[in-house]
Amino acid sequence: MRPTDVIDVAAAAAPCGLRPATAPGPAPAAAATEGWVHSTETCGAVDGPGIRYVLFLSGCPLRCAYCHNPDTWHRHDGTLTSVADVLTDIGRYRGFIQARGGVTLSGGEPLTQPRFVKALLRGCKEMGLHTALDTSGYLGAKVDDEMMADLDLVLLDIKAFSEKTYRRLTGAELKPTLDFARRLAAIGKPIVLRYVLVPGWTDQPAEIESLAAFAARLGNVQRVDVLPFHQMGSHKWHDRGLRYRLDAVEPPSQELVDRTRELFRGAGLQVS
Repeated sequence: MRPTDVIDVAAAAAPCGLRPATAPGPAPAAAATEGWVHSTETCGAVDGPGIRYVLFLSGCPLRCAYCHNPDTWHRHDGTLTSVADVLTDIGRYRGFIQARGGVTLSGGEPLTQPRFVKALLRGCKEMGLHTALDTSGYLGAKVDDEMMADLDLVLLDIKAFSEKTYRRLTGAELKPTLDFARRLAAIGKPIVLRYVLVPGWTDQPAEIESLAAFAARLGNVQRVDVLPFHQMGSHKWHDRGLRYRLDAVEPPSQELVDRTRELFRGAGLQVS
């Protein structure tokens, strides 16, 4: 979940690039659904397979201690945009992303806006595009069967694997995320599991081994991405007058990253 800049549907499309925020133009009468868009990345390479159009939506119910984009927590942090405008913009990049890439909906937490997400996924599938949802899974119950059918891949952030650690880290309960993971497994929907490695917070070997065993039992986890914690977003907390609990935490050593990856591999999972 790595916002950049908001879409400008009036600008001429370039193969890649970031664009500054602008208010959307009037939507066609048929496009009644609107949502809050924080930003886009037009040639994303780390949010799903291939080259992707990544749409970052505003709003998130979690308050992760390591969040590097607290500017996505509230819907009104973004720009109110119609489904038609977003799909028009995606269509300009169709030639670049259709063959080996696709569209990823991220955030914030995209499932804070399920109606908007559902309409966007349907439009992307009508264009023949691969779709991915980057989510914590905390609001997975909002994914109905129709939305699920339009999803090709879920990038699932399981941020910790004990209730105590998860609540300390996010301020929320773990169970809804695990329930969503099990639901995805029951229908064979592919998952890429994402795990942020934070020294002193999410580096306990026993918890990682338990998460790895859980992921292996699901049977639909294509890969695990171990993501080293960094301090690149700390200034956003300070700029907003927010208390940042991880000021003194250093990024994990390469040795710790390697050990963590081996714990997931030990459960038979593919790891990057």
